[in-house]
Amino acid sequence: MAAIIAALIGAAGSAAGAVLGIVINTKLISYRLEELEKKVNKHNNLIERTYSLESHVGLLEERIKVANHRINDLENEQHGPVGDNMYYKEV
Repeated sequence: MAAIIAALIGAAGSAAGAVLGIVINTKLISYRLEELEKKVNKHNNLIERTYSLESHVGLLEERIKVANHRINDLENEQHGPVGDNMYYKEV
């Protein structure tokens, strides 16, 4: 009878240790997953901001082209062709 009780106590201890290990491991995995999700969100936010900035830069480049054409047109009206303008050097 004592051997059966000792075996049951040993089995209960083993089961408790296994359950405790599983619980601790699950908490660790959950924590690491949350940290990974935070990193992914930061990365996605960076990608969205980069895309937005690239779009904005494209619009600004287009505005600069339009402004340069307008300036050239105004200079041509005032001074004749661009080649005659001593302030304008073609790049």
